[in-house]
Amino acid sequence: MKNNFFSEIKNSLVSIVFYICAILLFIFLLFFVAPEFLSSKITNIDWSNKDQMSQVIKEEKSSVLLEIPILDVVAYDSKLEELANNPPPKAVEPKIDPKTGGPLPLPELKPNLWPAKTVYPNAGAILPFKRIVAYYGNLYSRQMGVLGEYDEPEMLAKLDAEVMRWNTADPNTPVLPALHYIAVVAQESAGKDGKYRARMPDEEIEKILKIAEKINAIVFLDIQVGLSDLQTEVPLLEKYLKLPNVHLGVDPEFSMKTGARPGKVVGTLDAVDINFTAEYMARIVKENNLTPKILVVHRYTKDMVTNSNLIKPLPEVQIVMHMDGWGGAAKKKNTYDYFVRREPVQFAGFKLFYKVDLVTPKDTLMIPEDLLKLSPRPIYIQYQ
Repeated sequence: MKNNFFSEIKNSLVSIVFYICAILLFIFLLFFVAPEFLSSKITNIDWSNKDQMSQVIKEEKSSVLLEIPILDVVAYDSKLEELANNPPPKAVEPKIDPKTGGPLPLPELKPNLWPAKTVYPNAGAILPFKRIVAYYGNLYSRQMGVLGEYDEPEMLAKLDAEVMRWNTADPNTPVLPALHYIAVVAQESAGKDGKYRARMPDEEIEKILKIAEKINAIVFLDIQVGLSDLQTEVPLLEKYLKLPNVHLGVDPEFSMKTGARPGKVVGTLDAVDINFTAEYMARIVKENNLTPKILVVHRYTKDMVTNSNLIKPLPEVQIVMHMDGWGGAAKKKNTYDYFVRREPVQFAGFKLFYKVDLVTPKDTLMIPEDLLKLSPRPIYIQYQ
């Protein structure tokens, strides 16, 4: 009798402990993990049924795990190989050694430069799953690019036409439209602080954000530092970089480390500057739980970007080396070959100028099919 009494007490205590633990776990899931999943089931639970409670908790934990985004590494690697567009290896015929009569060793094949060997991005990365087609410029100027050259309806219609051309040319890579806005503009006058750059007012940046919203586009804020530097200018745009659809571009052409006036000589940025910018953006991504940002670096000469082999893409920041040169198709391809293909960082970009690419009457603007023949294929396209 006594043993039965203590056995019943023991079983009761075990049951009480089980219920308390189960309820605490359920409350944790309810308020901190997946309230949207649990809310519909709370009223249907039989609290006296241990099996039912355990099943509900098991289902909800599984649902939460399924909601965590994971990068599809296989799809990512496959897309990178597609973009690399490497030529098939050439067949090499074995040669005979005249002394021994046996075959000579086959020459060692050079490894492909692309895809670039770098880190995987966090889940939710835009590249390489989508191609970005961007319009570049500043709303104050009709001379700095197509973004400000035309009134908004005409500009958006032209951008939409380019998006459709690219979607037709490469249906395997959906196009994401973008507005690439020069938010810090290098200028001929020194300005009050002698830095030869003008920061655009918030109202102008917000105009671009509103225009982009109309077409579900992303936004790039571009920085031409003049005699300032990225360490000063990037933090001033932090409130915009906290937005999930805002990314960044930096233009070495107007980074005047020698103290020369912008436009007199071509400027330069070093890997140190670009890595600072990427790390700053990465911090914003982590602190605000954002998907990866994109950093576009303009380039058309070797010295515009020094120590490019030391640039470090991060899981939070994807880096595009963007061929920014103008001229006829042959010249542009040559520039792309030397300063993008031969110095891989992560992704490749290519700029097309509606006017200055047409140097002679025989020149025509390169079309998507032309650029898709390049190795690597550019994933970021900019029109000026």
